[in-house]
Amino acid sequence: MTSEPWWISVIKALIFINILLISMAFLTLYERKLLARMQRRYGPNRAGPKGILQPFADLIKMVRKEAFAPMAAIDTLYLMAPAFSAFTALAAFSVIPWGEGWQIWHYHVNGEVTDVPISLILIFALGSLGIYGFIIGGWASESKYSLLGSMRTCAQMVSYEVSLALSVLGVVLMAHTLSLSGIVDAQVEDWWYAGPQFVGLVCFFIAGIAETNRPPFDLPEADTELVGGYHTEYSGMRWGLFQMAEYVNVIVISSLVVTLYFGGWEGPWAPLGPLWFFIKLLLAISAFIWLRATLPRLRYDQLMRFGWKVLLPVATINAVITALFVVIF
Repeated sequence: MTSEPWWISVIKALIFINILLISMAFLTLYERKLLARMQRRYGPNRAGPKGILQPFADLIKMVRKEAFAPMAAIDTLYLMAPAFSAFTALAAFSVIPWGEGWQIWHYHVNGEVTDVPISLILIFALGSLGIYGFIIGGWASESKYSLLGSMRTCAQMVSYEVSLALSVLGVVLMAHTLSLSGIVDAQVEDWWYAGPQFVGLVCFFIAGIAETNRPPFDLPEADTELVGGYHTEYSGMRWGLFQMAEYVNVIVISSLVVTLYFGGWEGPWAPLGPLWFFIKLLLAISAFIWLRATLPRLRYDQLMRFGWKVLLPVATINAVITALFVVIF
């Protein structure tokens, strides 16, 4: 990728943070509508035509809702935790390529906010840092339910982070790069990696569901056992920031699925770039929602056993076999 002036990157960052926040807001509406359709019931249909203004109604409700805090809470950490989780989730999207780049007047504009040679490692690093927001939020609340939820979060995310990293190793070996834009370019020149790396795709998608605490892996929030898990003692916009981090992480993981395995912004015909990326992203997000409507929540022992005894060995074997094929052929 050709380098671009720093001020273009700043403008893109401001634009796409706002686009991402608006997309996250309407993703909540899309999820509720799609779940309602799958379960043969009505979704939100009161706020505006067909319920289209429901995200704005939810935002107003959260802003106006009383933000209580436990008397024994550790104030600074309690307040910083949700903001930290939201920040790392938003920052991870900055290296996702959504187009091949364009020449606008005298400047070349890259198809991502910033092009980093090790962008894949950067996303995993930000994901690992984001875990601290959930853990500290539960611990600083000085609540037993919150503490149990944060401990579950720590164990679950650390366990599935290993499988998540190993599952993409096959893609890295085939593309010979850690740059997401380089991985997309390799698929444009050859073929989409969803075929040769189908096992890695399945492992990555399952681990991604666990990393985002989505059903059936939503044990850190298990309302039947822990009331609300790590965010039990949060309300108002503080609670909203945790929810924002979850939905933005869903968008990031879905974007990685599209980028690593389905050719990113490349389409089967017509060079539409970002439009193809958006269509693939919507399909990947729909799969997250579909699983939520279909599968029951696992027990915690089943969750950990599956992560260490099934997913990790399969991801490791896939990486080793891919390495052998790359060396031989």
